[in-house]
Amino acid sequence: MFGEGLLKGLGVTIKHFFAPKITEQYPEVKPKLPPLVKSRFRLNREKCIACGICANACPNKVITVNSEKDENNKKRLTGYEMNLQYCLFCGLCVESCPTKAIEIDQDFELAAYTRENTKMDMYKEALTNPPGTAAKEDKGGKDA
Repeated sequence: MFGEGLLKGLGVTIKHFFAPKITEQYPEVKPKLPPLVKSRFRLNREKCIACGICANACPNKVITVNSEKDENNKKRLTGYEMNLQYCLFCGLCVESCPTKAIEIDQDFELAAYTRENTKMDMYKEALTNPPGTAAKEDKGGKDA
C-alpha cells in the first residue's frame, strides 16, 4: 500500500540502470545523419549564373551575390557570401536556384568562436574545394 509507489520507482530505475548505454562518443565516432539533414552549403562556381534569385528567396537576406559583366555582356560571378549567423537553414536558396549551383552536404560542424567567423565566403571556398569534394579541415593531425 504505502510502499507501492516506491517499488514502482525503484523498478523503473533498476530497469534503466541495466539497459544498454546509448551515449555517442562524438568526436571519435561521427553520428550517422538522416539524408535530409540541412547543414553546410556548397557553391558550384561553374553552374552559378549570378542571377541573385537565391539572395531574393532568402527570408533573412543572408546571401550577398557580387557579379560583373564580361565582354559579352553576360554576368560573371565575382563573390558569394553567406552570413550563417542569421541563416535559418531552410533551404529556400537551394530550391530556388535555377541551375542547382547551391548544394547542401552533411558537414554539420559549423561552430565558430566569433561572429566574424560565421561569414562564409563561398566563392573563395569553391576555389579551394572543387565541386564533388568535401571540405575537411585538419583537426589536430587526426583524420576525420
